[in-house]
Amino acid sequence: MTRLTGRALRLTVFVGENDTWHHKPLYSEIVHRAHAAGLAGASVFRGVEGFGASSLIHTSRLLSLSEDLPVAVVIVDTEPRVRAFLPQLDELVTGGLVTLDDCEVIRYTDRTDISGETDAKGKRSL
Repeated sequence: MTRLTGRALRLTVFVGENDTWHHKPLYSEIVHRAHAAGLAGASVFRGVEGFGASSLIHTSRLLSLSEDLPVAVVIVDTEPRVRAFLPQLDELVTGGLVTLDDCEVIRYTDRTDISGETDAKGKRSL
């Protein structure tokens, strides 16, 4: 497992839920490539409403005709590792928004790294 604390870089990729790469969801391809690149972690967040460069509002409201909801893929790792991953995004993301933010990692552990006994849900006993 990658050890990560202190200064880091947060990469956020905003795309549409229906965006694809070779008939596969684009957000899934980004996560799998980040994993293959050995990055510390990636998460996908589905938005309930938003708009981008097209100025078309996408919403999850029942009466809305749009189902192409906004999706954010968030990746955090050291700056050199995140920047080394950017060329892969150039290949994948033809429409959307890619941002980089400095951040500080306070804690990055797996449940198995926590000292002490854990229950079936991974919660630590005191």
